[in-house]
Amino acid sequence: MMMWKLGSLLATGCTTVLKTSEKTPITALMIAQLIKEAGFPPGVVNVLSGYGPDCGNAIASHPDVDKVAFTGSSAVGHEIVKASGASNLKRVTLELGGKSPLIICEDADLDQAVEVAHIGLFLNHGQCCCASSRILIDAKIH
Repeated sequence: MMMWKLGSLLATGCTTVLKTSEKTPITALMIAQLIKEAGFPPGVVNVLSGYGPDCGNAIASHPDVDKVAFTGSSAVGHEIVKASGASNLKRVTLELGGKSPLIICEDADLDQAVEVAHIGLFLNHGQCCCASSRILIDAKIH
């Protein structure tokens, strides 16, 4: 998910402060090392590790930050929007936790539906914002 944001902003010539998840900081730090080895100038990609209430809030409320992109919980998304409004009304893009339903209609191929349901939930170990974590099945099937 980090790469979705990082790739597009680097391709458009932007710099970034990347705040890692406090639960999974190693991946971002390894990517930062690869960026350094690739020859990116210092200051283009800056990695900040720490807890959201401290580090994340500092980013969301800093007047020199022009945009925040966040993937995570709805509760944290609300806090980011509040901090943005209280500082410089920075632009905010949020991808918030949700329950993406898989709808299985009456005329569905049930063998294929079972396969899709399995892949839809467990792709990327279930750590996907579009994981089909709810299944809605037509009453005529079940």
